[in-house]
Amino acid sequence: MASTNAKVVPFFNYPFVFTSHEAEHLSIIADVCRRGAFILQRDMEEFERNLAAYVGVKHVVAMANATDALHLAIRAAGIGPGDEVIFCTHTMVATASAIYFAGATPVPVECGPDHLIDPASVEAAVTPRTKAIMPTQLNGRTCDMDALQAVADKHDIIIIEDSAQALGSKYKGRCAGTFGASGCISFYPAKTLGCFGDGGCAMTNDDAMYEQLLLLRDHGRAPSGDVVLWGLNSRLDNLQAAVLNHKLKSYDREIARRREIAARYRRHLASLPSLRLPPGPEDDPDHFDIFQNYEIEAERRDELRDFLKQRGVGTLIQWGGKAVHQFAKLGFNQRLPFTEELFTRMIMLPMNTSLSDEDVDYVCACIEAFYGSSSIDYQKQHGT
Repeated sequence: MASTNAKVVPFFNYPFVFTSHEAEHLSIIADVCRRGAFILQRDMEEFERNLAAYVGVKHVVAMANATDALHLAIRAAGIGPGDEVIFCTHTMVATASAIYFAGATPVPVECGPDHLIDPASVEAAVTPRTKAIMPTQLNGRTCDMDALQAVADKHDIIIIEDSAQALGSKYKGRCAGTFGASGCISFYPAKTLGCFGDGGCAMTNDDAMYEQLLLLRDHGRAPSGDVVLWGLNSRLDNLQAAVLNHKLKSYDREIARRREIAARYRRHLASLPSLRLPPGPEDDPDHFDIFQNYEIEAERRDELRDFLKQRGVGTLIQWGGKAVHQFAKLGFNQRLPFTEELFTRMIMLPMNTSLSDEDVDYVCACIEAFYGSSSIDYQKQHGT
């Protein structure tokens, strides 16, 4: 039973995506609809140009969702049946399904202590059939791209980045999604740059790949109208593009606030020996993290989750508590001990810009109460 005096802090406040700037959003929707500008219109083209400038990449191709973007990026790279693509199974199943539906074989490997793909595990998984590495830039943090690029260069394979959760995240000053042959971003509503439905994009600095992506997202149709290859219908809805283009203008403020929340979590919780937290915003000069999620490792994880739920705090264990290779019906037979153990400990705390400082302090107070700590005086101040 929930505490009668509990504050309610949902894991994610979906209505806030719209209501936070409701009047502006309604104005954008009305403008697009009055113009009848629904498919492949100037709003989408402007968004592609503005996003490319933001991340420092030559081309952006807006698509219906990030899964399609990954799938079509693999196809645009010429990868298909008989080829292997290495990925880390601490990711959404979409990473692997994009490989599978391109006709290639997804090869799962371990993540490391940073919850990102382990370069040593990648190296060990390379075979003569390996054509690409697909790192997931997870939770708003970019992988050690120097180490991954060294493996790719050694074996003459390419990198295609699943950067769905990492728009604006950087490694050594360079944005996620710009390291490999292509990188893909999600605009799902709960993402740092979210629209009001599904959306995604593929990014590339390669002109030939760009031309292929344009064809693949629109039924394989060339500008002449001729169909020159088998493609999909994966065009980003122009209404969503207009919303995203507007939101991009204030995106830096979104990230700054998330980094403030992450710093506040760390300040309150870092002393608890039962938790392992992600690095703080200023802890690693090589990384600029955007904190799409705040994923921690916790002793007695399931008990903690129940305790927080009783006090009105929403949490999430990503992907139902299973790594991709643990979904038995997908046909994987690998054992990945580190990843499997990690999935017994990890949990995500609320992380979004609907949170107030008081919300964050309340979450931290509840966690400290669970582990028997009293270093936060929130409980005394608010009678919880």
